[in-house]
Amino acid sequence: MKKIELEIVALSHSITQTHSYAVVLGEVDGLRRLPIVIGGFEAQAIAVALERMQPSRPLTHDLFANFMTTFGIDLTEVVIYKLEEGIFFSKLMCRHDGDTIEIDSRTSDALALAVRANCKIYTFENILETAGLFLEQTDQTADTSSLPKSTASSGGGKASADNNMKSMSLEDLNNLLQKVLDQEDYVRAIEIRDEINRRKNK
Repeated sequence: MKKIELEIVALSHSITQTHSYAVVLGEVDGLRRLPIVIGGFEAQAIAVALERMQPSRPLTHDLFANFMTTFGIDLTEVVIYKLEEGIFFSKLMCRHDGDTIEIDSRTSDALALAVRANCKIYTFENILETAGLFLEQTDQTADTSSLPKSTASSGGGKASADNNMKSMSLEDLNNLLQKVLDQEDYVRAIEIRDEINRRKNK
């Protein structure tokens, strides 16, 4: 199966949902986006590496990256290879003494290490087809200089927002999805995408 290259284009933070972040992966030479919910610690680890900041003491992902470098282990690529019940599964593709080694990893940790190793990130068409979001082409390019990004959610509390979605038509959900994508609220977009997919799969 052909791999599709991705790059980190944004980190999104939902104001209405405490500690709720999404890392947004963009299809290289394409318009599809793959948002993945991650924790605040992982969001910070990714932001620190993207901004080339140097903490006074190494973060956990810095320690792991330094450990790999010290013992001659190269992280060559990260592959997001499976999506199951809303959870993304990833593996680290490493090279050591001429051997290729696959290491299972949480996707958030894999991405934090990928930024530090400056390696490529891949996924497969079926995952992008299921969980990806298609953005209309604009003249704007992704700006990661202000990560993590804080964006407003389109709804109120999570419970009332979920109830509102259930009463909306599929057309209304698609319109709402485009609206929150324009606002770059990827955390909310994930919820709407999942509701649309649930209805399509019924």
